[in-house]
Amino acid sequence: MTLALPIDPEANRLLARDPLALLIGMVLDQQVSMEKAFSSPYVLAQRLGHDLDARELAGFDPEALVAVFAQPPALHRFPKAMAARVQEVCRVLVERYDGDAARLWADPADGRELLGRITALPGFGRQKAQIFLALLGKRFAVRPPGWQEAAGDYGDPDTHRSVADVTDAESLRLVREYKQQMKAAAKASTGGN
Repeated sequence: MTLALPIDPEANRLLARDPLALLIGMVLDQQVSMEKAFSSPYVLAQRLGHDLDARELAGFDPEALVAVFAQPPALHRFPKAMAARVQEVCRVLVERYDGDAARLWADPADGRELLGRITALPGFGRQKAQIFLALLGKRFAVRPPGWQEAAGDYGDPDTHRSVADVTDAESLRLVREYKQQMKAAAKASTGGN
């Protein structure tokens, strides 16, 4: 089973076949909708005119990459910051994984090691890393021993908490409801400020 977001079918296919596209989608998955974040790698590939390449993105002229991200419609609501973040992640992939995103999750001894690799990426705090670990485990069968425990609550097979749990329109609705509940609870705990 792979990801099934309500986005262009070609964008879903790219996420399924290209580990770098999947990782970039996760990088972009903040302060925009899941659909926007995970469709943007496809739009980026279209704008570049070919499949995504970590080495190319790592070495891209930063201002030129911002221009690619900012071209309407922008790939993210913060194109400058996200172009830089994608470039930073690609540089780590080149330095540690020979430019191959799949090597990030290819051979970890266990879920804790994989979580550590993901959290070592620029912009991946613990929660985002756990969501990506759950996405890899639930949708892409990347399941080293202890992966569910390392993914925390996101690894639970019976939840609808994140992009890792989206398989159809109903599961997307349940994930959105969960996120709204969490935002409301956070707002209530801070007194509405």
